[in-house]
Amino acid sequence: MDVKVECHAGYRGEETPRRLELGDRRVEVVEVLDRWYGPDHRYFKLRGDDGAVYLLRHDEQADRWELRLYQRDDA
Repeated sequence: MDVKVECHAGYRGEETPRRLELGDRRVEVVEVLDRWYGPDHRYFKLRGDDGAVYLLRHDEQADRWELRLYQRDDA
């Protein structure tokens, strides 16, 4: 699923997601849980202000973001 992502560039110039747009819903990123590089993509594991965990994949060549995982713990 494609997702719109607003980023903030840190002091090293690397962009970090700050807000997600999923259809008509906006989610603020409250915590970056993990980040890593794949062969052709960057990955971010994030916690949103809704308490859910999101795994995003960024294709830097195409500047395209994809939602790869959504996990909500309602326990």
